[in-house]
Amino acid sequence: MDGNKMPLLDEAVWSGKIYVGEWTAGAAGIETVTAPADGSKVAEIGRASPDDLARAAARAAARQPAWEATAPARRAEILNRTADILEANAEELIPWIIRESGSIPSKAGIEIQHSAGFLRAAADAALQPGTMALASVDGRDAEEELIRVAHGVVGVISPFNFPLILSIRAIAAALATGNAVVHKPDPRTPISGGVMIARAFEEAGLPEGLLHIVPGGADVGAALCEDPNIAMVSFTGSPEVGSRVGEAGGRTLKKVQLELGGKNALIVMEDADLELAASNAAWGSWLHQGQICMATGLILAPAAMADSLAEMLAAKAAHLPVGDPSRENCALGPLIAESEAARIKGIVDDAVARGARLHVGGTPRGTMFPATVLSGVRPGMRAFEEEIFGPVAVVCAYESDDEAVELANRTPFGLVGSVIGTDVARARALGMRLRVGHLHINDQTVTASPIAPFGGRGRSGNGSRISGPAIWEEFTQYLWVTTRRAAAPYPF
Repeated sequence: MDGNKMPLLDEAVWSGKIYVGEWTAGAAGIETVTAPADGSKVAEIGRASPDDLARAAARAAARQPAWEATAPARRAEILNRTADILEANAEELIPWIIRESGSIPSKAGIEIQHSAGFLRAAADAALQPGTMALASVDGRDAEEELIRVAHGVVGVISPFNFPLILSIRAIAAALATGNAVVHKPDPRTPISGGVMIARAFEEAGLPEGLLHIVPGGADVGAALCEDPNIAMVSFTGSPEVGSRVGEAGGRTLKKVQLELGGKNALIVMEDADLELAASNAAWGSWLHQGQICMATGLILAPAAMADSLAEMLAAKAAHLPVGDPSRENCALGPLIAESEAARIKGIVDDAVARGARLHVGGTPRGTMFPATVLSGVRPGMRAFEEEIFGPVAVVCAYESDDEAVELANRTPFGLVGSVIGTDVARARALGMRLRVGHLHINDQTVTASPIAPFGGRGRSGNGSRISGPAIWEEFTQYLWVTTRRAAAPYPF
């Protein structure tokens, strides 16, 4: 970073504050943000109250019409400039992501890179035509058109695991299509998921009052879902909380976009290269400690190959160091909290008690949970049924293609499916039988793109999507306009 340049995250600007078009104290006081690796203080952030949320939503609603009327090229310019600012300040921002979320450096770098990609994709979307001519079907002398119009104010709620990406993809989409935004980041990652975004948009010249960052607890999230000035809620997080968001949206008749969890199967076919399959399964299972909705939650292998695959995974796991990525070179960082480590250990212990084999790992040290391999996992075990959201590779054997599909589809989730095999046509045909929102042939499950609609079925969401063409589908609605040259009389 240039020694003469003020840091983008100069704490004098935002420490102990929330962002409601300006940096100010939150009515609920100050929250200390701690590092999951060791509990040390990262920074202090303001804590919003429901009243703060209401004021932010009202202010956003007042500013939104002028933003929607702003030329699309100007909206795109600000989004592209925000992407440039994130990339230009990556060296400063990456250590914040590492400390706050427990990310290894390469994952933190991916957050900057992909967030810039989402901003640029949203900028491109802003320039797309928002109108479509219709033919008049009743013989009237009228011009008819469909116009995509913004909802108004979009409330965004994001999680801790990829706090920058999973916040900015919705914020960028909402702003690109003419909405204002009120955003509640996860209270454990409000800097990467909130402050960083507000400061980048400030520097890019986003007009005041269009973006609000209100860190807070469940009371603020509930207020966001109920507020009459918020027309749409975009939520990324757990199915349990997502169902409550959907329920609140139903009561208040808001548009709700839900991106929830996954129990994602990677199917290894009998003609697969086992070394390549193990490499894909390891990455999908253990990247960012498995704390990813797209993580490989179930590895389905032919019965004759399952033990060999598990041993290959165990050998990989034994060479993956776990530690504090802000201080040491490691492959896995900490889980977000010790309570998560205890929950995941309970899943592993349940599998072993029910007859599964633990090859390696399984015992945490504080928030540090080593790469773990279970084989012999069957339906009925928690490791088969639940989204683990931790670094556990779960190997389950199958006897036929039909059984592999049945096992993969047994989950109520429906986010990602992957199939690895040499016969690509056969692998694809099998994959097309999976009830998922994303399908990857000869790749692992943790794959996303700023230009591809993202979302799942069933317990993975409400069938809505985000990114790519879904930007206009989700973040705007149709307005039907007819225009006659002059009014005409009617029989009455």
